[in-house]
Amino acid sequence: MYANEDYLIELLQESGRLEKSDLDSARQMKKGQDTMLETLLKLGKLTEEDVARELAVSSGMDFVDLTKLEIDEAVTGAMEAEVALRYKVVPVGFNGSHLYVAVSDPLDFDTLDSVRHVIQYEPEFVCATRAQIRQCLIEFYSGEMTAEQAQELNASTVTVGGNDDMGAGKEGGDAPVIRLVHQILAEAYQHRASDIHIEPLENELRIRYRIDGSLHKVASHPRRLMSAVVSRIKIMTGSMSIAEKRLPQDGRIQASMSDRDLDLRVSTVPTNHGESVVMRILDKQSLVIGLPELGFFADDQENFNQLIRLPDGILLVTGPTGSGKTTTLYACLNVINKPDRKIITVEDPVEYLLSGINQVQVKEDIGMTFAAALRAILRQAPNIIMIGEIRDLETASIAINASLTGHLVFSTLHTNDAPSAVARLADIGVKRFLISSAVRSIMAQRLVRKICKDCGADATLSDKEIKSLKLDSKQMEGATIKAGTGCRTCRNTGYKGRMGIFEIFNIDEEISHIINRNESTPQLRKRARELGMRTLREDGVRKVLAGRTTAAEVVRVTMSDSD
Repeated sequence: MYANEDYLIELLQESGRLEKSDLDSARQMKKGQDTMLETLLKLGKLTEEDVARELAVSSGMDFVDLTKLEIDEAVTGAMEAEVALRYKVVPVGFNGSHLYVAVSDPLDFDTLDSVRHVIQYEPEFVCATRAQIRQCLIEFYSGEMTAEQAQELNASTVTVGGNDDMGAGKEGGDAPVIRLVHQILAEAYQHRASDIHIEPLENELRIRYRIDGSLHKVASHPRRLMSAVVSRIKIMTGSMSIAEKRLPQDGRIQASMSDRDLDLRVSTVPTNHGESVVMRILDKQSLVIGLPELGFFADDQENFNQLIRLPDGILLVTGPTGSGKTTTLYACLNVINKPDRKIITVEDPVEYLLSGINQVQVKEDIGMTFAAALRAILRQAPNIIMIGEIRDLETASIAINASLTGHLVFSTLHTNDAPSAVARLADIGVKRFLISSAVRSIMAQRLVRKICKDCGADATLSDKEIKSLKLDSKQMEGATIKAGTGCRTCRNTGYKGRMGIFEIFNIDEEISHIINRNESTPQLRKRARELGMRTLREDGVRKVLAGRTTAAEVVRVTMSDSD
């Protein structure tokens, strides 16, 4: 850690930065291979700045706060990355033919002598905290850093003063980029964001959060921070290479925020101006939600309640990415989760933890695919199975066979509306007679933003909105039209939270005959509407007239019925 810790502890005591009682506490709390100084830092009895300032005084060096220095490329280019990374030192400025070099331990004479011999300038050493030096190394030399060096820098971070939720220490000299990343994650959680977008533009680093399905710009930072921020996030995943900037990468971060455990799915993609980062926030806390919270009206809820209590068959939920399909399936499982039923899910990823349910994580890199997991869990004799997504014929075939042998199967598909799911299953190779025999119902859904309860007020529909929704005077009678005026609660958007609008397509005997006759999707959709199926647009209109959302939201997320 430090070259002469016993001597350093004596110096800290003599200067009054360290009390005898602090040492006594550290001796009692010391664990494993930790040194006394490491224990004192972890207990918060000292900060790295305390140590660095004492070392600077005792060595006759200046102490520098690297967060307050503007270090340009001419300075960082004066030292080879290999030298800086090997000796954990950073060039910080010129003084004529001399190069100021920041070190964290002036008592490590071997390092000082080695640096003097391997750089072309005469060094003048100054003292800085280890955390700030680590962050500068990441910011200046991440492109030339090996994965091992990156892991070593990350692993050497000392947690100060107890829990450190995101790896950002609490010492006064804490690295600014670590604090910035921690702040971004904390604010996103506080604002109920589902995604964090960190985007390098020509002249700035833009931060946006997706809240209730809409992107909001929340901050911009100097573009020079891009490399350091991206490297910090990659290091936090423990699996992404900070040296690789030309190819897309994926990783995950396990983080604690207040009393919640969060799982962040990280994706990076190279763009013209640098690497763009998107982090999807998954709240791992158990999700307890019922059908009413999804946004069902009483008639649709009663219909769906009956469907999820069927003894067998397949129930499909369709819609694009981010339309709430998985949340709906979890709500179904919560309703039917009873001690006398064995429920197993196969997911990628497991987004929420459900009490009393066996959840299986797909891991394709080791051969644990949806199909492989399904074959295995069928030997576990479940009553109910949830498949995160039907992606191929093998998975679809196993799901259909399971439903035909007495299992109730829930799953999702990516289609625009409910009747299109029949064509989608046929496209991946499922025989139409099997679709009509196994599938009991298909529900398409979208998410619309709900009017904020704190600022919702009576409103009227424009002529254009009335025309778009195809409303007549009879429908407008008794309607409760509302809109949010904007307040602090909803960040002046007029909306807070989201709910579903639904299209439930039940497959009865007549619909089965149409499927078996291989009729087109438009014909199937037309007959389903004649039999009473309500479209996404029509369900959205009901919720506009009930004052729960706005016409603009419904038009935004649905196709018109003529389309």
